[in-house]
Amino acid sequence: MSYYRLLGLEKEPFSTSPDPAFLFLSREHRAALCRLQIAITLKRGLCVLLGDVGTGKTTLSRRLAQILSEDPGIIFRMILNPYFKTDEQFLSRVATLFHVDTAAAADAPAYMDAIERFLFNAGVEQGKTVVLLVDESQILPDFAFEILRILLNYETNEYKMLQLILVGQMELLPRIGRMANFWDRIALKYVLNPLGEEEVREMVDYRLRQAGYKGASPLFTNEAVSRIWRYTQGYPRRLTMICHNSLEALVMYDKQLVDHEIVDKVIEMEKRNAGVAEQRG
Repeated sequence: MSYYRLLGLEKEPFSTSPDPAFLFLSREHRAALCRLQIAITLKRGLCVLLGDVGTGKTTLSRRLAQILSEDPGIIFRMILNPYFKTDEQFLSRVATLFHVDTAAAADAPAYMDAIERFLFNAGVEQGKTVVLLVDESQILPDFAFEILRILLNYETNEYKMLQLILVGQMELLPRIGRMANFWDRIALKYVLNPLGEEEVREMVDYRLRQAGYKGASPLFTNEAVSRIWRYTQGYPRRLTMICHNSLEALVMYDKQLVDHEIVDKVIEMEKRNAGVAEQRG
């Protein structure tokens, strides 16, 4: 039996998979989600969402994808691994995602023409909002940025025909900062920061409730949460890993609450494992 069922839970509460159902909307995550939706509604064009590793960018992207995909007036697609070797390869992926007719496309200009016709048909004639989200955008090759810049040039007098969301780690910022003609097109730039201590407490409780916990009192003591916050510095991915390991330890040590002693043991084990991995590396 899975450890979480022994605790009266229906699901794994602290999986690191980007499940939108378990996204805790901190103040910053809520603001980012709201501002992205507004920018898309207004068809502002280019939005950039930045954050360090483990700040919850991908999970937030999945939540946004869920919201936009439910809107019949929006055509939403995502690129999750933007590693491309040629212009044609990148354009082919974009065309395939949007089901663009590229039967006559033999080179990059032909692909661009086909995509432009699609954007005009969908965005102007049909009145749809076309949205492309690129995750891990920091690994996009330079030529892909130039292609995206050109696609952002397709516009009516009132709005951009393509709504582009780039999600990436902080190293994306200096890259696009060096591209003046790309940087100037950014309508929204938002940086996600780690959670504060009280938000960590709220996140732990939220994820447990989402997983089916119905206890009258919190499963983690306040001191345990404080230690988790100090150790992880509020980064959601690290938080979920420590919380997951703490619940496993709770079962293993046959205790009723995750207290500071359990958290200390989990942290010590993680440090020990990290040291071993570093020695092997």
